[in-house]
Amino acid sequence: MRAVLDIVLMVLDLYVWLLIASAILSWLIAFNVVNTRNQFVAAVAEFLYRITEPLLAPIRSFMPNLGGLDISPIILILIIMFIQRVIIYYIYPAVF
Repeated sequence: MRAVLDIVLMVLDLYVWLLIASAILSWLIAFNVVNTRNQFVAAVAEFLYRITEPLLAPIRSFMPNLGGLDISPIILILIIMFIQRVIIYYIYPAVF
């Protein structure tokens, strides 16, 4: 059972890094540092969008409009960190 919890923790860590990569890539696209006409950049952007948007969309619909500021990735990262702490401190020690 601990191996399953370790895998869950690794997947959550990986998802946090994907959220950070998605936010950075969206900034790079917004400031025209990278061009989405490049096939590789477009493929990476599409992948990150498809991976992160299902969890970010409900948070965005719940949050008030803050203009051009999108804090939904930060909120999702905090939620993931909370889930990780619950697993580490409460669930992991209880598993034999």
